[in-house]
Amino acid sequence: MRSAGEIAFPAHERLSAQDRSFLVFEEPHHPMHLGALTRFEGGTLIGGGGRDALARLRAHVRSRLHLAPRYRQRIAWVPLLNRPVWVDDAGFDVRRHVRHARLPPPGGDAQLRRVAARLFERPLDRARPLWELWLVDGLADGGFALLVKTHHAVADGISAFGLFAALLSPEPASEVARTPGWRPRPAPHPLELLSHELRHEMRSRGALAGRVARALAAPIALQRDLAPGLRAVAGLARFALKPPAATPHNRPLGPDRRFDWLELDLAPVKAVKSRLGGTVNDVVLTTVTGAVRRYFACRNVDPRGLDYRVVVPVSLRADDERGLTDNRVSAWLARLPLEEADPLEQHARLQRATRRFKQRGFALGPGLLADAAEIAPPGALELGVRLTARLHPYNLIVSNVAGPPTPLFLLDARLRGGFPQVPLFAHQGLGVALLSYDGRLCWGFNAEPEAMPDLGTFVAGVARSFDDLRARCA
Repeated sequence: MRSAGEIAFPAHERLSAQDRSFLVFEEPHHPMHLGALTRFEGGTLIGGGGRDALARLRAHVRSRLHLAPRYRQRIAWVPLLNRPVWVDDAGFDVRRHVRHARLPPPGGDAQLRRVAARLFERPLDRARPLWELWLVDGLADGGFALLVKTHHAVADGISAFGLFAALLSPEPASEVARTPGWRPRPAPHPLELLSHELRHEMRSRGALAGRVARALAAPIALQRDLAPGLRAVAGLARFALKPPAATPHNRPLGPDRRFDWLELDLAPVKAVKSRLGGTVNDVVLTTVTGAVRRYFACRNVDPRGLDYRVVVPVSLRADDERGLTDNRVSAWLARLPLEEADPLEQHARLQRATRRFKQRGFALGPGLLADAAEIAPPGALELGVRLTARLHPYNLIVSNVAGPPTPLFLLDARLRGGFPQVPLFAHQGLGVALLSYDGRLCWGFNAEPEAMPDLGTFVAGVARSFDDLRARCA
């Protein structure tokens, strides 16, 4: 962080190939932002209501922005190569990003669901830093909500909470901290951007040539090092080239969205995990399997024989990289055992599958493809993204992020829970995201209303599915 007295200098940062891919994936009906609807209780933030509360929230955000520098940067484009880079936004104004919405009476969950869906369905403005924070008041319970949106090009599911986590603290505070000075770096000249990118291309080609030379000198070692990743890529290709099951919620999407949430106590989830073995994520996937079966029964879809696939994001972020903003994520592509009615057998199959993924390094496949995209010729990334969108090789995304186990506060208002939102890709009418926090497992459901006109039925099915699994364990 530079103080106001330091000399500013032209600078920019490149986007990785994985970061860039989310800009390419984005289309008018497929906004690529991550988000969360968070609910707070008590506190003095909204004591004055309306403009007073908004002004205080904006002041608090200003005081914490130095902890997340990317949130004062916008996209610029390298001429000729048409590649995006991050540059400081000389016209940054927090008022354009921290906004206000008020629930219509009676201010219950139904009104909050509609407002959250309306805000989530709007794409972010690419001419500005790619995030928004909405203060939502008028809740009947006397609390308030914050709705957070961060573009996937900025961060993955863990680092997307960078700014939001910076706003929170483990102890309540009554005063807004002093705002450090900030001066944007001068934007680089277009020719400077082009020169820098061409030099990067030359260095990348040189590094690739060096790796090829070392590989030719030691082919046996190369085969040993690359074999796990190549097996993972081959397995991914076999999945991707075969179309998944056709279901009611896998269809072309419109621009509208629906949002819903569910909250479960984390202790019973962990008890099931301890009883059956595996991980909390295995319990989550089993619960989702049962919910999909129930939902298909309501839609008169026979689940037997369906090749129903789920993408499970896997973080590649090391412990010392937790504070960085960018994408450090891979994924598993798994098949849900919808033909199996017994929750215990569903869990056993999924546990075997996820154990096999870990042992064989299946998360290496997407990571290797992302590395290859870094040195691919111009246009290769865009071609690959559009091919993936056309193939749409999966039915559902289930993202699970471990959050803090103890309470957090926005100034002196306690965070009750946060319900995450994942973007919907082409032909994917439902996305499921989870966040564990303070002894609770918070589920967020993002859906397209034509594909999922009865989202509430699916949400209720998730709760019943976990109850079934828990009862079978007993």
